[in-house]
Amino acid sequence: MSYEQTVSDHYKHGDLINAIEAALPALGKNTESVTVQDLAAVDEFHIGSRLATDHLLEQLNFSDKDHILDVGCGLGGAARYVASKYHNKVTGIDLSAEFVATGKALCRWLNMESQVSLEAGSALAMPYPASQFDGAYMLHVGMNIADKLALFSEVNRVLKPGGYFGVYDIMQCNDGDLAYPVPWATTAQTSKLATSEQYQDALKSAGFKVLAVGNRRDFALDFFKQRALENQANGGPPPLGLHTLMQQSTALKIPNMVANISNDLIAPVEIVAVKI
Repeated sequence: MSYEQTVSDHYKHGDLINAIEAALPALGKNTESVTVQDLAAVDEFHIGSRLATDHLLEQLNFSDKDHILDVGCGLGGAARYVASKYHNKVTGIDLSAEFVATGKALCRWLNMESQVSLEAGSALAMPYPASQFDGAYMLHVGMNIADKLALFSEVNRVLKPGGYFGVYDIMQCNDGDLAYPVPWATTAQTSKLATSEQYQDALKSAGFKVLAVGNRRDFALDFFKQRALENQANGGPPPLGLHTLMQQSTALKIPNMVANISNDLIAPVEIVAVKI
């Protein structure tokens, strides 16, 4: 089995679109009335969900005429949000065929197929011509990709000169053994963490200029603290959330990730760069 297939299998749910649809009545919604906001808790699979997406996007200077690339788009939640709020055309690519198929179904529910295009494929060999996109972002993707230089070189290839690229990944802060499983990896075999400095070096070598770097450790810990309090107050998690994606493993993966962040081993970090 190839490494990419192993990574894809890690994220496999098996019946994801039906699991999402089954939760809609608890929200008072169905496939015709559900909104982009209703789906945010499940279709933005990164620390901080919509709050984190907004924080990064506000730094990227996208105009409404820009064609934006979502690298590692998952279910396409961020892509649909960008398209709905900022009126961009967004193309997303992801290794998980199930995530992409589910994302396409969600686009149909929301009548957003003309604004958002999702396809299965590797971020290391994207099927796009050079200089196709005006801007790009990736949210919690690099943790499964060892060759950051190859990844960023490919993003640089498909971006137009002057295009902004926003990265929001979990990065290594200090040496130490992580508690597994975590949301992106069951074991260390598919966890390809790197430091912020290594990310920046790879970006520069790929032809980017780094404009800003922001460690979001405190934001992450506060986010999970608030979610835990909400779940406690409501007698359990909401109808849709990360537990919909990760199922029974959520009870292990989220506490492990929070512990790893609390112990200063890892942290979510933003990097804003521009193609020179």
